[in-house]
Amino acid sequence: MHEDTIKKARRLLMKLTLLKWVFLSSIIGVSVGSASAFFLKLLEQATSFRNENLWIIFCLPVGGLLVGMLYHHLGHDVAAGNNLILQEIHNPKKVIRLRMAPFVLLGTVMTHLFGGSAGREGSAIQMGASISDQLTRTFGLDRRDRKIVLIAGMAAGFGSVFGTPLAGAVFGLEVFVIGQLTYEALFPAFMASIIADEVARSFWGIEHSAYAIPMVPEATFINIFYVSIAGICFGLAGKVFVLLTERWKGFLSSKIQYSPLQPVVGGIVILLLTFGLGTYKYNGLGLETISQAFVAPLPGYDFAFKILFTAITLGAGFKGGEVTCLFFVGATLGNALTFAIPLPMALLAGVGLVAVFAGASNTPVACTIMGMELFGAGMGVYAGIGCVVAYLVSGYTSIYATQKIGIPKHKNRDHHRGKYIKDIETRPKDFFTF
Repeated sequence: MHEDTIKKARRLLMKLTLLKWVFLSSIIGVSVGSASAFFLKLLEQATSFRNENLWIIFCLPVGGLLVGMLYHHLGHDVAAGNNLILQEIHNPKKVIRLRMAPFVLLGTVMTHLFGGSAGREGSAIQMGASISDQLTRTFGLDRRDRKIVLIAGMAAGFGSVFGTPLAGAVFGLEVFVIGQLTYEALFPAFMASIIADEVARSFWGIEHSAYAIPMVPEATFINIFYVSIAGICFGLAGKVFVLLTERWKGFLSSKIQYSPLQPVVGGIVILLLTFGLGTYKYNGLGLETISQAFVAPLPGYDFAFKILFTAITLGAGFKGGEVTCLFFVGATLGNALTFAIPLPMALLAGVGLVAVFAGASNTPVACTIMGMELFGAGMGVYAGIGCVVAYLVSGYTSIYATQKIGIPKHKNRDHHRGKYIKDIETRPKDFFTF
C-alpha cells in the first residue's frame, strides 16, 4: 500500500510538472511571438522608409550617437545583450531587466532606419529572454526553472523571427554550451518556439522569406567531398567575421573612452564605404540580395563587403543581430563558389546560408534543422555536412563570447573544456588553427 501511494504521488507530481510547463511555455510563446511580430513589422517599415528616402543614411552617425547614449545612460545593465543572457544561464544572479526588450527593439530599428548593417535575431533573442525572465519573479521560480524559462524565451524569439520553430527550439538548447544539448529544457523550448511562431504567423500575419532549391543532386561521395570543401570556406568566413568584429570593437574601445561616440565613428565609416562603393546593397538586412543569390550569379566580392559592413556596424556599438547578415554572407559566398565547385548554385547558396551561421555561432545541429525547415528535408545531408564542417573549422571563435566549452571540438584542445569563448585568446597566427 505504501509503495502504491508513493507511485501515485510521483505520477501526480509528473502531471503537475507537465501542466506547469505547458502553462509557462504558453505564456512565453504568446508574449514572445507577439513581441517578435511587432518588432518585424517595425523593422519592415523602417527598411521601407530608408529605401524610399535614401538621404536618411547621412544621419547614420547621429543615429549611432542616439543609440550609444540610450545604452550608456539608461541601459548600461543590459548592454551586453545576448552575452548577458548566456551568462545568466551559466551563473544565475539576478532577473534580467525588462527594459532590455524595448531598448534592443528601439536600438535595432534605429540601426536599420539609418542604414547600418545588422540582423534581427539578436533582438528577438533578447526580447524573448527578458520577457520570459519576468516569470521568475511572478511565479517565484527557482534557479533551475529560471534557466529553463530563459532557454524557452530564447528559443521562442529565434523561432518566431525566422519562421523556423524547430531550429529555434534546438538553438535554445544548443547555444550556451558548445558540444552539448540541454535536455532538461527540451519540452518548454519546443513548445514555446512552436507557439511563438504560430502566434506570429497566424494571429499577427507575419510572412517570412521563402527560398527555393529546384534541384538537390544525389549525395554521392564526390558531391559530399565538394560540399565539405565549401563547408571549410563557410567556416572560415564565419571566423573572419567574428575576429574582425572583435578587433574593430577593441580598437574603438581603446581609442574612444566615451562609448556613445564609438557608433558615431562607425557610422561615418559606413557612410564613406557606402558612397565610395556607390551601392546600398550592403546596408540593412540585404534580403533582396540573399534571394538573388539562389537564382543568378552575383559579384564574387559581395560576401566580403557584407562581412566588413556588419563588423563595423556591430563592433561600433549599433544594435541588432548577426544572423541575417551571416545568411547574406553565406548565400553570396555559396553563389561565388559555383565558379570552382560543380554543385548547383541554389544548393551552395542554401548550404552557405546556414553553414556560415553554424560556424560563427557553434550551433551545427540547430542550423542543420534550419536548413531542412527552409529548403526541405532533401537538403538534410548537404546542410548537415556543411554546418558540421563549418563548425569544426571555425575553431574557438563565436559571436556569443560567453558560450562555454562543454566538449572540445578536437581532442588536442581538451584544456579548453569548461572555459568561456571570451577567455580563449585567438591570435592572427592561429587563424588556420582549428
